[in-house]
Amino acid sequence: MPTSCATGAGRIRWSYTAHLVGVALLFGAIAPLDLRLLGLWSTTPLAPLARVLVPVAGSGLALALLTGPVLFLADPRRYGPLGLFQFKLVLISLAVFHVFWVHQSPAWTTGLTSQIAPAARLRWAGLISLTLWFSVLLCGRLIAYV
Repeated sequence: MPTSCATGAGRIRWSYTAHLVGVALLFGAIAPLDLRLLGLWSTTPLAPLARVLVPVAGSGLALALLTGPVLFLADPRRYGPLGLFQFKLVLISLAVFHVFWVHQSPAWTTGLTSQIAPAARLRWAGLISLTLWFSVLLCGRLIAYV
């Protein structure tokens, strides 16, 4: 029969794996969508791309948000005071707010129905989103080395 430490370690391992899958889904869906907003693949309409990638990103975000606290609880005394960890939480909050703000904007609605290149506002939104989520990813990775 496994000890509580072994059981806890097993949970952390599964949580870490699930967290990585969530992050991969999130970033793997957001990156191409944001790159499309920046002007790549300009012949591909935004609507079908968004119809596929937004739910994938949302699922990845949900999985990462569910498993992240489990990983934090593995060693809260270590992670809690880390400035890098706190900065990561701020970036996640900003990135999630940005997603909701963009998706509620008239520019997003117009971009989904238009066959022309995204408005400058959407190009900026793509750049901001890509920068925020990449920064979250970088902070998460760097936490392992602090």
